[in-house]
Amino acid sequence: MRVGYAAGGFDLFHVGHLNILRQARSQCDFLIAGVVSDEMLQLTKGAPPVVPLSERLEIVRHISFVDEAVPEVLRDKLDTWRELQFNVFFKGDDWRGTERGLRLENQFAAVGVEVVYFPYTMHTSSTALRRALEALNLPGPVARGAQSGAPD
Repeated sequence: MRVGYAAGGFDLFHVGHLNILRQARSQCDFLIAGVVSDEMLQLTKGAPPVVPLSERLEIVRHISFVDEAVPEVLRDKLDTWRELQFNVFFKGDDWRGTERGLRLENQFAAVGVEVVYFPYTMHTSSTALRRALEALNLPGPVARGAQSGAPD
């Protein structure tokens, strides 16, 4: 049986997240989605998530092609593998060819885990959505006018 693992922050859930999970499920018999904890996102991305872990887990658990959603609290993916025993790891192709990606591929190859990359959804990302939200909250005539309903 092919057990897949797809990890992500899944903050500000968008179609790119859905694409990764859908594609992952199409290539395994059982899909585990790892939802990165608030603390891990702060550590790795340098910013806290907009949506807290409990809510992100709830969203991901209710996606029909996710068989199990678990909090990802370990920084080392091999430690996560030791706990969950998946045999295929799914990742966006923005990791392909990077130092982190190559290291991950080598570590997983040593324990028999295949790494499969999926195309990164270029037109949307949580980072882009976060920037748009921050721009809406900037003080200034445009933001104040938009908030009050007054014309600019």
